[in-house]
Amino acid sequence: EENDRKRIPCPLDPKHTVYEDQLQKHLKKCNSREKPKPVYFVQDINAGLKDVAEIPGEQVPISSLSKEELENLIIKLKNASNGLELRLKEQILSHQALEEALNDPKNGESAFKHLKQQASILGNMEKLHLLGPGRCFVEFGAGRGKLSHWVDVALQNVENVQFLLVERATTRFKVDGKHKGRDSIFERLQIDIQHLCLKKVPILEKKKLPVVGIGKHLCGAATDLALRCLAESYTACCDGRNEEPAPKRSRTDKTKVASNSSADSESNREDCEPVAGIVIALCCHHKCDWTHYVGREFFKSVGLGPIEFHYFQRMSSWATCGMRETPTKASTSKEREDQSNDTEEHEQALSKTESGSDTLQGILTVEERKEIGCLCKLLIDHGRIEYLQQRGYKAALQYYTESAVSLENVLLTAVPRPSLIPEP
Repeated sequence: EENDRKRIPCPLDPKHTVYEDQLQKHLKKCNSREKPKPVYFVQDINAGLKDVAEIPGEQVPISSLSKEELENLIIKLKNASNGLELRLKEQILSHQALEEALNDPKNGESAFKHLKQQASILGNMEKLHLLGPGRCFVEFGAGRGKLSHWVDVALQNVENVQFLLVERATTRFKVDGKHKGRDSIFERLQIDIQHLCLKKVPILEKKKLPVVGIGKHLCGAATDLALRCLAESYTACCDGRNEEPAPKRSRTDKTKVASNSSADSESNREDCEPVAGIVIALCCHHKCDWTHYVGREFFKSVGLGPIEFHYFQRMSSWATCGMRETPTKASTSKEREDQSNDTEEHEQALSKTESGSDTLQGILTVEERKEIGCLCKLLIDHGRIEYLQQRGYKAALQYYTESAVSLENVLLTAVPRPSLIPEP
């Protein structure tokens, strides 16, 4: 009789089969079934652009552009960059929490580079008075959670501290276990930042601590999603509605409170603690997306749009790649799992064809390509700074480590204007 039973492909995942007479029972426990969404999941709350007409269509690769088209793009880039501070301030700091690890000869060169970056991020956080009691640190693109680990080490004698580690991928070799038995509260949120409504996270609802958003090499569009999550939609989800991101504000409107929209009711204002600060090490501008980009209004204000953005984000890879070969070896499973945190900054993610660098001999020198790539990154990042300034933040870009340590060495920091910084 067993041989007479018919097996059919599972309708949820045809890669496996199931007995037809057991289908209904199987569907209730199949690993491919749709899991219940967490309470803090709000579809596309941080996604940004919803106007389909403004979403750019397919563009030809840079390698297919004519010399004149490429030159016109570079002229537009230089015109839009006029007046921007081209050389960022150096803020290469350190922190005593990592002193022992930095002096440990057992750490290899790669580990040492990451430790130097983490130490500088903590040093910059301390300078902005963000390391203290009564805070909830939200690490975006947390990977193994190393940055949160070092923040916790720096705050080991401090009370009332929470950590939320946001990572959409399942992560192995997490360091969260090191914190069991300590006073700090660590919680992982396995969710895409695009759908994360922080205000609905139970631990934040309960204690309502001011939030500090942090990230080490938050890749491309993930930075924009995180900025919108903190600066725009954090207070839009104070009640149980299907919230939309907060409405756009005009470029001239720079008087808004950081995380409290001016139109918010007094009751909402009482419910929502402000964002105390944002400290994010940037990377992978070539993975930015016009749909999610928070600086669209800035781009439009300097006469640029989605097509220019598409090419500028591609050209941004010239700042770190030059004419180097793209590695052909497949990345290891550890590298894939640590992509948000511990790999070497994803510097070679674009092929030479995609970035156009294989067709540029004779048109641009390596140094010219590098300069143009840096301008593209700066322009994209300046749009992020303007976005934060319009929402009441004092925002800045700075070099937080030497280029020999990481070619992706720019740190974005933002704190509410002095009158808005919450008391611990």
